[in-house]
Amino acid sequence: MARKEVLILCTGNSCRSQMAEGIWRKLGADKWEAYSAGSEPAGYVHPLGVKAMEEIGIEIAANRSKHVDEFVDHDFDLVVTVCDGAKESCPVLPGAAQTVHWPFNDPASATGPDSEKLPVFQRVRDQIQARIEEFLSGHS
Repeated sequence: MARKEVLILCTGNSCRSQMAEGIWRKLGADKWEAYSAGSEPAGYVHPLGVKAMEEIGIEIAANRSKHVDEFVDHDFDLVVTVCDGAKESCPVLPGAAQTVHWPFNDPASATGPDSEKLPVFQRVRDQIQARIEEFLSGHS
């Protein structure tokens, strides 16, 4: 049986969508293929997002920030927007069987030294993981 495909969208594709892609790949590996993209890609994966993911054994440092246009002709079983900006600015993907919106705060907007910003990334990572776990438990 072919694996289902999910595209996770965020405006910058540097943080939330990258973390979600990594978590979805790990948790849904036997049944799902995960991708991420952004409407205005930042051009990098946020270093604190990489660090927060390494803490749970998921490597995203080699990922790249991608534009949603790369996927416009692709058919997805599910498209997930993880920020309000992506929900508003991303094109309609006609090949998406289902689209859902799961907004998460942007950890990249945290201020202060990295020692104060990292817990914000960890909290958002954990919220994303919990939401994906909840979804996957009902969509095996």
